[in-house]
Amino acid sequence: KMIKAFALAVSGVLAGSAALAGPYVNVENNGGYSGGDFLGSVTDFHVGFEGSDGAYGYYLQGGPALVSPQSDDSEIELSGKIGGSIQATEQFGVYGELSFITAEEDPSFGTKLGVKYNF
Repeated sequence: KMIKAFALAVSGVLAGSAALAGPYVNVENNGGYSGGDFLGSVTDFHVGFEGSDGAYGYYLQGGPALVSPQSDDSEIELSGKIGGSIQATEQFGVYGELSFITAEEDPSFGTKLGVKYNF
C-alpha cells in the first residue's frame, strides 16, 4: 500500500511539472548519537529527479537504504523523499519534505517544514 501511494504521488508530481531536470544520484549518511554514544546510521543510495516552475521547486528521490545499528546486523530497506519549495518573495521562502523508510513490520515516516529568510 505504501509503495503504491508513493508511486501515485511521484506520478502526480512528474505529470504536473513544467521543467523537469535530468536524474541525479544522492548518497547520504545520517548517524545517531545519544549522550556521546554512537547509536548507528542509515545510508541512503537514492536516484532522484528535481524541477521547477517559476517560484515553485520540487524533488523526488528514492532507493535502497543501508540501516546499520551500532550493536546489530545491517539491513537493507527502501527509503524515499518528496519535497518542494515556494519562493514567496525574493527574501522569503517556504519548504517541506515527506520521507519514509520501510521497517520490519511498520514503515516510518518523517516530515520537515520550514521557512527561510535571506537578509
